[in-house]
Amino acid sequence: MRRISFFLAIILLSTLNSCDIQSQAQIGNILKQLPIGNPTTSEIGLGLKQALEIGTTNGADQLSAKDGFLGNLAVKILFPPEAQKVEKTLRSIGLSSLADNVILTINRAAEDAAKEAKPIFISAIKQMTIADATNILLGNKDAATTYFKRVTTLQLMEKFRPVIANSLGKVGATKYWGDAANAYNRIPLVNPISTDLSAYVAQKAIDGMFLQVAQEELKIRDNIGARSSVLLQKVFGYADKYKAK
Repeated sequence: MRRISFFLAIILLSTLNSCDIQSQAQIGNILKQLPIGNPTTSEIGLGLKQALEIGTTNGADQLSAKDGFLGNLAVKILFPPEAQKVEKTLRSIGLSSLADNVILTINRAAEDAAKEAKPIFISAIKQMTIADATNILLGNKDAATTYFKRVTTLQLMEKFRPVIANSLGKVGATKYWGDAANAYNRIPLVNPISTDLSAYVAQKAIDGMFLQVAQEELKIRDNIGARSSVLLQKVFGYADKYKAK
């Protein structure tokens, strides 16, 4: 009976991605009732790593695409807080296009750098212990994101800073930022503005990356349709039952 149920689970999961939302919900209810057993510690490690690799890859790919930052209001990079008065002043004196170019190009720089995050996340996943994987699986809904923040932030900043600096120059952000700062600083009686643009954009890019990873983590925890293999279904189904106790 258990063998039949296991193969039934495989058949159901193979058709899950082609179903509409209502059908996915029905299949999900059926899967929850199948006696596929609890995962071994090895399966927990493999399943959690598989899920995180899918999630971080999706997150990096989405943010590194054109408008990955610019077109996403949750991660879009704006003028630095201490320079928002610069933007407001420039727009008030007819230099809105210059302010727009600053915003466009700093987001393009972040998109250009985002692809560098993928190998760093993958490396962190490969180094994850069974204990790490179990704690993440059975932890809070942002447990994986918290883990990544702890083990990858320094690496990401070290990697992003030079890439961002290069990207800022490549897309013209350095020029536009310099033009904006110079135009503002020439206004009588204002306090000159000086911001380390590469540090600011690198930090905002990393913040955006973690936000995207958190969304991908939540998706695979809460959406059965995102559990794209029998192993993921088994591991996260076990986590669902564990947390429901």
